[in-house]
Formats: sequence, C-alpha cells, structure tokens
Amino acid sequence: MDPFTIGIIVAVVVALGWLLMTYNGLVSLRNRVKEAWSQIDVQLKRRASLIPNLVESVKGYAKHEKEVFENVTKARSALMGATDPAHKAAANDMLTGALKSLFAVAEAYPNLRASENFKQLQDEISDTETKVAASRQFYNTNVLDLNNTLEMFPSSLVGSMFGFQKEEFFKATEEDKKDIQVKF
Repeated sequence: MDPFTIGIIVAVVVALGWLLMTYNGLVSLRNRVKEAWSQIDVQLKRRASLIPNLVESVKGYAKHEKEVFENVTKARSALMGATDPAHKAAANDMLTGALKSLFAVAEAYPNLRASENFKQLQDEISDTETKVAASRQFYNTNVLDLNNTLEMFPSSLVGSMFGFQKEEFFKATEEDKKDIQVKF
C-alpha cells in the first residue's frame, strides 16, 4: 500500500472516530437534559401531592376563603396535567402564586400557624421548593451544555445532521422574581 492510500485510510478512520465521539457526546448531553427534567418533574409531583394536605389543614380555619382553595386546586390540577416542560413551568408558576395566597390566608389565623401539622406541611413545602430550585439549576446547566455543543462548530454539523434540537431553559417568571413577604 502506498503512503497516499494509508493517509486517506487514516483520515477516514479519524473522521469517523470524531463523528462517532461527537454523536455519542450529543446523545449523552440530550439524556442528561432529560434526566435533569425528570428530577424537576419528581419534585413538582412531590409538591403537588403535599398541596391537598395543606389545603385541608387551612380549610377548617378559613371557610370563607373559598376562592383561594379553588385557585390552589386548579393550579395543582394544571401542574398534574401538564405534559411538557413549557406547560409544566407555566403550571408551576400558577401554583406558586396560589400557594402565596394560601399562606397569606394562613397568616390571618394565629391558631393555624401554631398547629404542628401546618408547620410540618410548611416545612415540607419549603424543602420541596429548595429541591425544585436545585433541580431547575441542574436542568439549566445541562441545557446550557447541550445548546452550546449544538451551536459550536464542528459539533453543530453533527447535531444538525442527526436532528438534535436545542432545549429551552426553565425560566423564572416576573412573579417569581418578586420578593416574598412572610409575616407572623
């Protein structure tokens, strides 16, 4: 075999090796994004399962606050029914607003705030909110890695050749950016 043929074979092997490594890297990044989203999903489901308990704890004290309870229930249903990241994010924002209203109602009832069950539920929801925030950060980091790889040359060529798509970040709404006032 002449040196030119060997050079072509080596170049083809190197190119195929690079293509394979880049493709596998993109698959890995895409799967990390999916796994990160599933972590958000788990925490949102945990949060949604705590909501009925919280609502029941508050209902006995605030019977005339029917609209608040209805809004929480609607928001929880929307979260449970959402199927993709964009709809889950919107439903999560709706639930966050409804919970703020519910906690505001709870502030008006000192006996409720003193209840051990209510305190435990508040702690659970607070813990879940922390986990949701950490999961969002993990998800967004993975989305950043995937999107960067899909935009950088030459991996962008492989990404477009095999149909890889950029992912959307989990963004905070303007409501989420406002300060929360807790009064006891």
